Amino acid sequence: MAATPVTPSEIPVLDLGPFLAWEEGALERTAAELRYICETIGFLYIANHGVPRALVDATFAEAARFHAQPVEAKLAVKVDAQMQGYLPMRGSTTRTFDPKADNKPNENEAFFVKREGMPGIANRWPEDLPGFRETTLRYYTALEFLARRMLPLYARALGLPANYFDAKCDEPLSSLRLSHYPPVAAYAENEFGIAPHTDSTFITLLAQNEIPGLQIRRQDGSWMDAPVIEDTFIVNTGDVLNRWTNGRFLSTPHRAFNTSARPRYAIPYFFHPNAETLIDCLPGCEVAGEAPRFPAMTMAEYMAWFRGRNYAHLRKDLPAAAQ
Repeated sequence: MAATPVTPSEIPVLDLGPFLAWEEGALERTAAELRYICETIGFLYIANHGVPRALVDATFAEAARFHAQPVEAKLAVKVDAQMQGYLPMRGSTTRTFDPKADNKPNENEAFFVKREGMPGIANRWPEDLPGFRETTLRYYTALEFLARRMLPLYARALGLPANYFDAKCDEPLSSLRLSHYPPVAAYAENEFGIAPHTDSTFITLLAQNEIPGLQIRRQDGSWMDAPVIEDTFIVNTGDVLNRWTNGRFLSTPHRAFNTSARPRYAIPYFFHPNAETLIDCLPGCEVAGEAPRFPAMTMAEYMAWFRGRNYAHLRKDLPAAAQ
């Protein structure tokens, strides 16, 4: 659990204000900064992102309200095969960073929300929490809007046309997770709030939490605490963008604990491309004389593999094509 202090430059703060205000030259300047961060760190903070602080605070409050319910009420909307609903405590075992690690199930519980209105999507909502659905969906919509507004930055960071990702991510196969990490005075060996892992995503957007607990793995293998910077989001590259860029953009392992005396909540938004989008080596990311590092897969195929490896209620022997 030990981590060495982080220096300010290790997790940079990217100011989105000029870009979102359409200032001349801001797209290219910001994309150049983003390129360096994605190729060397894989984690950053974004400031002046446009998501109201009141909405972030309200969503944290709804996460706390949901998890304060009796377990029987939460189990009434237990998670299904599409990962919609309530995942009980210790219902996942994180395997994306080191599949051979003998980690204990994660010490957290979560409620998953998907994009409404898509085929096969039927979010499972609690019956006795008035306002919960409305606030959660407002937050989901705001985060999807922000992620899609950032797509031109990632496209230009890769030397692609600014609109390159737009049609590939206009019906994103994304999800919002409202997580609860109970206080743990001392974690046992191989026990974590959430074990070291990389995300499945194109990018992940994580609102700042008043109770710290996130740790990020440096390239030398050491761990650093992610400081709390108010009114920012932490953004990290996920495995999908790592695969799409042929490993050029880093998907950095991270983990979380809660050794405070209070419950810790997290509300990460996981942004993915459309279900049918093919994740194959992007133009400009090829290595001369070498085959792509990863096999081509659709987003839906990749997510089926990912879920089957990490969640107990879905775990089964799956083809190793995505490994």
